[in-house]
Amino acid sequence: MPHFQIDYSGNLEDAVDIGALCEAIRGTAASLPTFPMPGIRVRAVRVDHVAIADGDPKHGFIDISVRLRAGRAPEVKAEATAIIFDAAKAFLAPVMAERSIALSLEMRDIDPDLSPKTGTIRDHLGT
Repeated sequence: MPHFQIDYSGNLEDAVDIGALCEAIRGTAASLPTFPMPGIRVRAVRVDHVAIADGDPKHGFIDISVRLRAGRAPEVKAEATAIIFDAAKAFLAPVMAERSIALSLEMRDIDPDLSPKTGTIRDHLGT
């Protein structure tokens, strides 16, 4: 599993295709051996109430949170963090050239003893 949650300011919806951003992150993550494809989850949450920098409502943000089960080496996580962040930056570059946007990403481990999981996605992948 990795779970990717994208929090974004609602004022970006007219400029950023959030669904396509989700797919860009999913596709990038699926290309990395760090992330087993059946466990990838990408979701986006619009945030309507924000106060950024000097308070000018033109500013926007996109914050990507990556949670994954503990056990990967720090250098593996660092490389995956950089690759995912670079993919998001590349996707957003045209909009960031025109708009005031803060982009951030954080990866953190989930304690497997405190996070039970179950599901049937693997049963339905057909592979």
